[in-house]
Amino acid sequence: MPESAAVPAALPTPADPAELSAEDGKLVVLARGARGRVGAVEGAAVRDQDGRTYAAASVALPSLTLTALQLAVASAVAAGASRLEAAVVVTEASTLDGAGHAAVRDLSADAPIHVAAPDGAVLGTVVE
Repeated sequence: MPESAAVPAALPTPADPAELSAEDGKLVVLARGARGRVGAVEGAAVRDQDGRTYAAASVALPSLTLTALQLAVASAVAAGASRLEAAVVVTEASTLDGAGHAAVRDLSADAPIHVAAPDGAVLGTVVE
């Protein structure tokens, strides 16, 4: 099966951690909470153009697999969001997954995607 053009061939690697604004810091807290509530592999949170936030955890079912970032973006879109200001994913991985990255880029070409460790420490930021 050919690779989808919507998903980057190489996984984005976060650049050096940026100093988070207070609003982006709140996204880290929301993403950690979503992950922790259900013991998921990942948690994510996004903020839309109106400042509304959406948090989600990864889903792994026999018939459905979504990254936390995909689900957070889907929740925002389902609520009427047309643009994202920022996103956070809390994960044990050292890279951002291609599917989550693509979902954020579908709504915003320039929103920072902060990658944080489970303890909340920001590992880096993807801006591409």
